[in-house]
Amino acid sequence: MVRRKSSVQLRVLTKMTPVCPFVKAARPDDASSRKPSENQNKQQTGHESKVKQESGDSASVSPKCPFGYDSQTFKLGPFSCMICQALLFQCSKCLPCSHVYCKACISRFKDCPLCGADIEKTEADTNLQDVVDRFIDGHARIKRSQVDTDQKEVAGEKKTVIYEDVSLERGAFLVQQAMRAFRANNIESAKSRLSLCAEDIREQIERMGNTSELCSQLGAVLGMLGDCCRALGDAGSAVNYFEESVNFLEKVSTDDLEIKHTLSVSLNKIGDLKYYDGDLQAARSYYSQGLNVRRNAIKHHSTVPSQILDVAISLAKVADVDKNLGNEDVAVDGFEEGIKLLEGLKLNSEEVGLEQRRLSVLEFFNGQLPKKQHD
Repeated sequence: MVRRKSSVQLRVLTKMTPVCPFVKAARPDDASSRKPSENQNKQQTGHESKVKQESGDSASVSPKCPFGYDSQTFKLGPFSCMICQALLFQCSKCLPCSHVYCKACISRFKDCPLCGADIEKTEADTNLQDVVDRFIDGHARIKRSQVDTDQKEVAGEKKTVIYEDVSLERGAFLVQQAMRAFRANNIESAKSRLSLCAEDIREQIERMGNTSELCSQLGAVLGMLGDCCRALGDAGSAVNYFEESVNFLEKVSTDDLEIKHTLSVSLNKIGDLKYYDGDLQAARSYYSQGLNVRRNAIKHHSTVPSQILDVAISLAKVADVDKNLGNEDVAVDGFEEGIKLLEGLKLNSEEVGLEQRRLSVLEFFNGQLPKKQHD
């Protein structure tokens, strides 16, 4: 019988804070990462410059959401669910108080979270949901008139109306809403927002081709969709999304650590699902691919602690499968290589989170070795 405990432990060890694929930021566990505001400002400045080049300075007014939603800041608006704090999804009205929440969110309550009234029943609020859906469809696409300062305005002449291309802002907005919903266990809501985001990027790829930026964004979003399907118990769809994520991320020829990490994570998640399904050979194949990606990354970034931890975790996954397949000697070699990496990892006092991860992975390694190896 295939053991499951060690793989579950590894999943806990590799849990990390999701990073929005539309915000260029270093990994949250990387001590050398810059402040998010610095990355966001850089991205925003670059995007505004691009718009100016394409549309002309006179028509490059930064779009502002009329309801105050912003992809870079946390804000609750009139279309937000007060439970998951994301945009309403499958609006459900409580009776008799008439407060509205997401269907999945309010199903966990017997009393209204806002007013405390007993919930006698709930009913779908299709009218409000239609408004929310139209708002999402048009978010960040602000209608404005083109202004030409070189020509005098002719009275009565019809102005040309343009829509500034701000699809990246829309993407960041959708991912933000999806991540809020996912954290609140409103998985269907998260999946819906991510599906819209993926659809947007696919449309851009059809127009612009497989650019590195679009492929990396789509790869990350598809990985998140895989997480949603896995959380819903749909392993088959999860594997499909993760495989498609790998396909797009492999198109990106870059040394960007975040992209390489996302690629290896998608490979490992496919391996996890194959492992749980009892297909150890397939699991080992995907784990090994993830390990190779991380080994290549560490060649150019051998002093980055998070990269060393990534390699150690991948070694643990491969060795764990080898052990279950009866390849004890190969497994021991993998465990010992991982221990050597972790024992040689030097962290400063400020890297508390990394140190906790290092100790947890090291404990796992030591627990897998035969007792004589410790003596």
